[in-house]
Amino acid sequence: MFLASRAGQFGKLGAGHHSTWHKPSVAAMALCAPHKRVLLDPEFRLPSNHADSTFHRTQAMTLTDKRVLITGASHGVGLACVHAFARQGALVVLHANSNPDAARAAADEIGDRALGVVTADLAVAGAGTVLFAEALGVAGGRLDAVINNAGIYLASPLAGTDDDWHASWARTLQVNLLAVADICRSAVIAFAAAGGGTLINIASRAGYRGDDGEHTAYAASKGAVLALTKTIARAHGKDGVLAYALAPGWINTRMAPNNAAGLAAARSEIPIGRMAEAAEIAAMCAFLASGACASATGSCIDINGASYVR
Repeated sequence: MFLASRAGQFGKLGAGHHSTWHKPSVAAMALCAPHKRVLLDPEFRLPSNHADSTFHRTQAMTLTDKRVLITGASHGVGLACVHAFARQGALVVLHANSNPDAARAAADEIGDRALGVVTADLAVAGAGTVLFAEALGVAGGRLDAVINNAGIYLASPLAGTDDDWHASWARTLQVNLLAVADICRSAVIAFAAAGGGTLINIASRAGYRGDDGEHTAYAASKGAVLALTKTIARAHGKDGVLAYALAPGWINTRMAPNNAAGLAAARSEIPIGRMAEAAEIAAMCAFLASGACASATGSCIDINGASYVR
């Protein structure tokens, strides 16, 4: 596992490190209507029975100086999250596997908002545990949120050979589920000890509705991520741990169909007529990580253009 930190450029990061304060953007503060009113409307007042509530306190939260690990940060949704979180003042640890140079380039782009880059092959058993430990070290011993975004979309056709079937299932479950579970386990332990933290797991609509016959392993892995997320939220909310899942449909990234017929078929099932953009997923991750809606913990948020409505 390769570890690259910006400590050499900006000084060693300790638990008490504080970097330059960056004011969050108005767009970031206005991601949902109630949040917008509390932060931007000086005339807005909560009902008297909420005046001293946790709700009141959390509405003023932002991402400023929150330390966040983003897996699969070299492209797609992960890269969009890197930029969205950095713009809103977070300090980011970027994870990459096959393309660490792209992650390092992204770290350079966000400047002093980047804490460092950690590489790990999540197809290797136990890599998730090691990754979290390395990221925690880069972050100076504290992480406030984890975005479990890294994943794969492998075919597992019924008509394949037994060896191919087993290999596809094993690799898919290792990357999409077991590595996520290992990271979540480590994060829950660290968050509980620190007084709280946020987990955001990128699942899929396939976890609810199923997928096509070529991707049974993928659908099963994402369904398990949904159950994992809900269980963590129920079991560890008392420890200050918040857990959310997102269930996108097709996203306009390299994992989308790469031919005209495939693209047309994908768009045809989406009522709004287009795939989700990576920036839309990142915006929801940033909102949830801000702590502005802690009562949503345990929920799965669909971002699929109404192609699957529960």
